[in-house]
Amino acid sequence: MPENLNIRTANLSENYIIAEHLYKMWQDIGVPIDSIESNWLEITKEYIDNARKKLFYQAFIAEINNTIVGSVSCQILAGLYPNILKPEYRKYGYIWGVYVEANYRRQGIAKKLMEEAIAYLKSINCTKAILHASPQGKPLYSDLGFDKNNEMRLDLS
Repeated sequence: MPENLNIRTANLSENYIIAEHLYKMWQDIGVPIDSIESNWLEITKEYIDNARKKLFYQAFIAEINNTIVGSVSCQILAGLYPNILKPEYRKYGYIWGVYVEANYRRQGIAKKLMEEAIAYLKSINCTKAILHASPQGKPLYSDLGFDKNNEMRLDLS
């Protein structure tokens, strides 16, 4: 773990960094550039603005020597269907966009970002934290106590 690592709450002016990290994350897991919308920056910033207003969105930044090297986003999971369950029974948080610059990986930075996101979701009374893991991220998430979920997929293409 870098001793000069600082994890902090992202500020509003850093939405573009969160968007850039999301873009790089998709590239890192093999999504072709021509499969990403050309206005990805605007799409992401608009999503963050809406999530901040309605879904308790929060992002965290990892810095080393005042250089941003990673980020994570989290929020209330909006849900895929009408939520008729009481929040004390099911109030899911969603973690997304976990990203650390290539030169800083395997140093515990993603783990520290995840711990901040988990603590934030606990602080807003979420009952579970959910994420969709890339193959590279699965070992970290398992180490943090995430179990495999029952999401099932059918390729329709």
